[in-house]
Amino acid sequence: MARKTSPKSAASKTAARKRAAAKQPKPTTVLFVRHGQTPTTGRSLPGRAPGLHLADEGVRQAERAAERIAELTTVDALYCSPLERTRETAKPIGRALGMRPKVERGLLECDFGDWTGAELKDLFKLPEWRTVQKAPSQFRFPNGESFTEMQARITGTVDRLCKQHPGGTIVCVSHADPIKAAMAQAMGTHIDLFQRIVISTCSISVVAYATDGPIVLAVNSTGGSLKELTPS
Repeated sequence: MARKTSPKSAASKTAARKRAAAKQPKPTTVLFVRHGQTPTTGRSLPGRAPGLHLADEGVRQAERAAERIAELTTVDALYCSPLERTRETAKPIGRALGMRPKVERGLLECDFGDWTGAELKDLFKLPEWRTVQKAPSQFRFPNGESFTEMQARITGTVDRLCKQHPGGTIVCVSHADPIKAAMAQAMGTHIDLFQRIVISTCSISVVAYATDGPIVLAVNSTGGSLKELTPS
């Protein structure tokens, strides 16, 4: 005959679980923001080449992203990659939050090496392009970075920033491929499948990094309120 659990015993166990949950440190929430649209978006691989600024539409996108992020109760820090397009995207966000963006090299675009500045229509014709799309773990840009190195760089940077802001909320303004790689890692998805993830200009993707693993709260969000994004 199965033993019946007394109401007192059940209540005691529930209370113990609540105490254990209360002792768990709060997750650090990271908002990944891709920079706004530029004159080369969808046309070429600008990579890390300097001198690329936001287009007028990119400026408008950055302003809208700033309005959405400003709705949050608390943001502890704002980081951006060193390139002009990310710093220009971070500027209105910083203005809305009343804080100065901090440049973080770990958020840089992938180093495309010899492919930097190449037109996408020309790259599509290369036999290597299929590897880039279908097996990126096996590809390194000539005289540049591999996708696995890029993923290790961005996830290592995020881990370090989370440790600097335990239980807080931070904003990281970066680029499409690094954000895709970070989201793939958070979702437990192999880097060979990360090209299936879409990260639009000035989209916001949100991950809560908890002690027992990341919780993906939003991917490629381009509208609506961010205030309701909390781990379930």
